[in-house]
Amino acid sequence: MRQPLTLKDHHHEHRLFSLRLLVAVALVLVLSLVLVGRMAWLQIAQHSRFTTLSDNNRVLTQAMSPPRGLITDRNGEILAVNRPDFTLELAVEQSADLNDTLNRIRQLIPLTDDDLERFERRRTSARRPWEPIPLRGRLTEEEIARIAVHQHELPGARVTASPVRYYPHSHLFSHVLGYVNRLSAEDLDNMTLAEQRNYSGTHYYGRTGVERYYEHRLHGQVGYRQVETNARGRILRVLEEQPPVPGDDLRLSLDLKVQQAAYDALGERRGAVVAIDPRDGSVLAFVSRPGFDPNLFVTGISHKDYARYQQDHDHPLFNRALQGRYPPGSTVKPMLGLAGLDAGVTSWERTIHDPGYFSLEGNPHRYRDWKRWGHGQVDMEKAVVQSCDTYFYDMGFRLGIDRMHDFMVGFSIGEATGIDLLNESEGNMPSREWKRAARNAPWFHGDTINTSIGQGFMLTTPLQLAVATAILANDGHQVVPTLAADETHPPRRPDITLKDPRDWERMKHAMEAVVHSNRGTGRVMAKDARYHMGAKSGTAQVFSVGQEETYNEEELAERMLDHALIVSFAPVENPAIAVAVMVENGRHGGSVAGPVARQVMDAWLLDEDGNLNVPEPLARPPIQNGPPAPTTTASTTPTRTATP
Repeated sequence: MRQPLTLKDHHHEHRLFSLRLLVAVALVLVLSLVLVGRMAWLQIAQHSRFTTLSDNNRVLTQAMSPPRGLITDRNGEILAVNRPDFTLELAVEQSADLNDTLNRIRQLIPLTDDDLERFERRRTSARRPWEPIPLRGRLTEEEIARIAVHQHELPGARVTASPVRYYPHSHLFSHVLGYVNRLSAEDLDNMTLAEQRNYSGTHYYGRTGVERYYEHRLHGQVGYRQVETNARGRILRVLEEQPPVPGDDLRLSLDLKVQQAAYDALGERRGAVVAIDPRDGSVLAFVSRPGFDPNLFVTGISHKDYARYQQDHDHPLFNRALQGRYPPGSTVKPMLGLAGLDAGVTSWERTIHDPGYFSLEGNPHRYRDWKRWGHGQVDMEKAVVQSCDTYFYDMGFRLGIDRMHDFMVGFSIGEATGIDLLNESEGNMPSREWKRAARNAPWFHGDTINTSIGQGFMLTTPLQLAVATAILANDGHQVVPTLAADETHPPRRPDITLKDPRDWERMKHAMEAVVHSNRGTGRVMAKDARYHMGAKSGTAQVFSVGQEETYNEEELAERMLDHALIVSFAPVENPAIAVAVMVENGRHGGSVAGPVARQVMDAWLLDEDGNLNVPEPLARPPIQNGPPAPTTTASTTPTRTATP
């Protein structure tokens, strides 16, 4: 008999369901415990960490750039200032069609390829969302008005004002003040961590000149503010603020009137003028011409403008006063004369006969004087007043290069002067050791003879000549040229002492006769002068002339003519200014460079009515630190006989 068919086993199904339910409940409980544990760990154990992360997302610390210190001349005239620069910025996140917005902007104001290139570079670099990107600066009032009228058509565009450096005198102080421009990643890499923090939020950095040397004083201390932002990075409110500390204002020893006189006196000629107060080393004028417009560099010079400067044959970016190296020619004859007097190889009474040349015994080569028929009987004073090369050939040969070198470096010839500017050229005061190292050749008598008239391998900068003149005018007391009115730089060498101190006055008297006697080579510069001055003119060669050749100015191109130089000081009885002038291819120091120096001295020594009124020196702080070690460098130049 067949068993009945059972459709369900309720007991088995109940046990299976109960087992599954138990497993499910256990799994839910385990997962719940894991979730609760995770939440407890995050909210309790990690509370501080995630609170900080949340605040970092919500609260943003922004650096606030400090206002840069102003720069003035000694009388308070503004030379560098901060003024608002109106810039068009664009928040790309607010613009649905960026290209359309840019096209609309181009219809309102001109945008160069450089503007668009910089904008694109900043747009694709790392930045915070909604952070506006500068598109074009230096907006005019008319351009600002156009943008304002069409603001509704330019989503994300806005005009902002930010302080930027401005140089009201443009070319006049370009080489001495220098300029600031955009802070680069390379600049930050060269800073310490503390310096990097202090430059957070800073856009500009001193690049050249006074702006670079005194960057630490002009920059100030960065400030900070904490702002609350939303999830998209937009600022909601300011929570806390620590204002920045403005940079120190910097007063310079420069005098605007003297600087302007030097610049105008050079005219359109290439050259340099440096004027120093020998009483304290204050730099009164520092001109290199042609100059450039430093305002073009502040927010980024265009490729077109920079190429124009680079391709200019007059080299307007080259600082001739600080870095130009020229043979000093006859301008150093007073210093060389003192060297010969102090060494005893000559005296004020000793005379020689000048036939128009000098020859070494047994050598047919003639070292020619600038005056082909010679000066006849010549003593030291006449040699200085009429710039007799032959006298100095003879004296230099007797003196020798070793004593000549050691004496001249005391006047900062071939030595850095220590001025508060970077990248100063050291020139070259040649020596036996220098020639062996630089030329791998021995020193010859002919080298000594050429050096004895400031030619050959001797190279100086206009700044060095001004310092040397100031030292001579100051009876050997060392002065360090200084631009900051509240700084005092220690001398780099001890004062120059002569065996007979009366030689200082006698040499200054000879230099006075250079301009105040009818036979002096610089007499044109003293016409109708209200004071007595001392000077020495000279020329610097551009190329060599062979033994049997004649130097003919009329047959030479302008840039092949001699450079004109002069050094001068005034008043003779109590010098308050020393001036060095170099005019490239000016030919004659006395007639070309002399009047330039005269105008500079008049601007400092005469009042508005044309009467002598010698200004008082600056009150400078005492020297706090010891003198830095001097350095030397080497260079070369061709040789040719000098003319006064």
